[in-house]
Amino acid sequence: MNNSRTLQRWSAQCLVAFWRNKEGLGTLEIVLIAAVIIAIAVLFKDWIIEFLEKLFDKVDRKSEDVFS
Repeated sequence: MNNSRTLQRWSAQCLVAFWRNKEGLGTLEIVLIAAVIIAIAVLFKDWIIEFLEKLFDKVDRKSEDVFS
């Protein structure tokens, strides 16, 4: 019984120490932001491609007007 309580106390202390440890937090934030950006890009892939094609077509037409 005493070993069980000691193990619980030690586990709780380790958990609190882990929770308070801020080392590596910046890396985790960057990874999460990158994952969200990739997920958004995958979800809206078709819309993004269509938008960019229209944009570059417009740029191409306008540049032909300017340089011809």
